Amino acid sequence: MPDNVNQSLFAEELVKLKSKIDGAKLPDDLRGKSEEMLARLRRMVDTGSYSAEYDRIAHYIEWVTTLPWGTYTTDHLDIAAAGAAMNKTHYGMQEAKDRILEYVATMKLRHDQGGEQVVHAPAIFLVGLVGTGKTTFAYSLAETLGRKFARIPFGGLGSARDLRGRSRLFPEAEPGAIVKAIRDAGSMNPVLLLDEIDRVGAEERADIMGVLVELLDPTQNNRFLDHYLDYPLDLSQVLFIATANNTTNVATAALDRLELIQMPSYTDEEKIHIAAEFLLPKAMKDAGLLPSQLSIDPAVWPVVARPLGFDAGIRTLQRTISALTRRVAREVVEGKAQSVTIDVNNYKTYMKAY
Repeated sequence: MPDNVNQSLFAEELVKLKSKIDGAKLPDDLRGKSEEMLARLRRMVDTGSYSAEYDRIAHYIEWVTTLPWGTYTTDHLDIAAAGAAMNKTHYGMQEAKDRILEYVATMKLRHDQGGEQVVHAPAIFLVGLVGTGKTTFAYSLAETLGRKFARIPFGGLGSARDLRGRSRLFPEAEPGAIVKAIRDAGSMNPVLLLDEIDRVGAEERADIMGVLVELLDPTQNNRFLDHYLDYPLDLSQVLFIATANNTTNVATAALDRLELIQMPSYTDEEKIHIAAEFLLPKAMKDAGLLPSQLSIDPAVWPVVARPLGFDAGIRTLQRTISALTRRVAREVVEGKAQSVTIDVNNYKTYMKAY
């Protein structure tokens, strides 16, 4: 009886796998390969010769049928909308914004006047100190273009296999981070953020940079081979955005394939504007405060913007303002105050030990 029950369960799984193969937009040769694998699974079930190979084959079919083969989003190449979107999420940084808008403009002209139905975007490299907005800039660009988005943190990569996948000949094999990102994005032309490529460990740097070069090179990335899939992926329409704090640990061959955009440090004046117009309203909302319950004297903003000396980014500023709003929220809840004005006389009370 247990054998019959198991065979029934396997038979149901085969039906589901067949449905997935039929419903996926697989390339013809990959469809044929998947159907051959499915036939092998049927023979295993029919003969009762279930083995670990069954799981490996079923897992492979699950993977190839969940990738977004043939799915592409249409770019929104509206330069005015792109500029407005970047101004909404990033204050200042005009040079970086101008470079992005130039890319959008050239993509639009090549599409509208050059008749190119498929416009290959450049690989962009955002370089700047921590907190200067590199990652959020990438998110903003994806939203502006109307593309899907996925992120690969290079700081957590242990080897090139993490990017390229591991052969199915090995136990517990699985696809690499590139294939996983494409699946998560749900399209074959997403904005793919290669985050902090300078944080790769020294021992594995050469191998990982070699894979990175293949990803970024337009003559190679139309047939990127993941070792688990063992089938070439066309990544030529992916918009790659790499980020780094500096270029010291980035291979020259990779730099040659990237369009570098420097993300400048924020001035104190820019930080004050960002804090007052963007960070404070958000922090107050997160703390549950009404606009009438907290105000900050303009004379205090220079201290808020630079509590520990110079800082290139705004992460410390975000933490400072979040701490302020939480402490005010506590006073309101405890009945110590209905509203608070932070000025030169009391700011230390709200900024201590943040």
